[in-house]
Amino acid sequence: MKFIRTLLADDHTVVREGLRALLHSDGGIQVVGEARNGREAVELTMALRPDVVVMDIAMPLLNGLEATRKILAAAPVTKVLILSAHSDDAYIDRVIAIGAAGFLIKQTSAQILDHAIHEVMAGNKFYSPVVLKRVRDRYQKASEGGVQVIKRGTSLTSRELEVVQLVAEGQANKQVAAGLNISIKTVEKHRQHLMDKLGIHDTAGLTRYAIARGIIESSAQAAIDGLAEPQAHPPGDRRAQGGRTQS
Repeated sequence: MKFIRTLLADDHTVVREGLRALLHSDGGIQVVGEARNGREAVELTMALRPDVVVMDIAMPLLNGLEATRKILAAAPVTKVLILSAHSDDAYIDRVIAIGAAGFLIKQTSAQILDHAIHEVMAGNKFYSPVVLKRVRDRYQKASEGGVQVIKRGTSLTSRELEVVQLVAEGQANKQVAAGLNISIKTVEKHRQHLMDKLGIHDTAGLTRYAIARGIIESSAQAAIDGLAEPQAHPPGDRRAQGGRTQS
């Protein structure tokens, strides 16, 4: 059986211990290392080459967002899943912009974290239901307030939906071209046409659009979208896992 090799990056020992215990119950996930700060997270990623890094944002020496940026530049195959207490709009926008594979709040349940790691490993994006709701609410409020987020009357063709999904999932032009059996130049034209058509100016904008429209919401995430996320207990606390036991 092939394990999903996972690195935990958080400056609080108790949080790392809780996450390790939480993930231990998943037979398909193996925690291969722990980082206490952003620099160590980058160094351990280079040394261990994990499949997934679970990354906190607020860490000493190098914050989680900059650490993520460095990891994705040096090890693009590694998926970085942000797990943080910070979930305001500015953080959400920055996480999307740097290309992280997902964003979960620290009060998430064990079931959602397990699903998130498996989903990002499969090449999907994964966001906490709370984060998804914030993104969608912002689009809704902007539309109601008369702000032109997406050009009115815009509809996408089947091919355009395929392209925007793959782009939003973090695939490079070469990967999109291979997946759709088209040329890289055709992918570039599709991307530019999409941006012009939607009134969007960058890849981060396309990703926000895909999240808001549910284009990149995975089936596993949709199945748990209605789960209540506990607010009072830290990761690793059995009460935060709905009574789920750990070994």
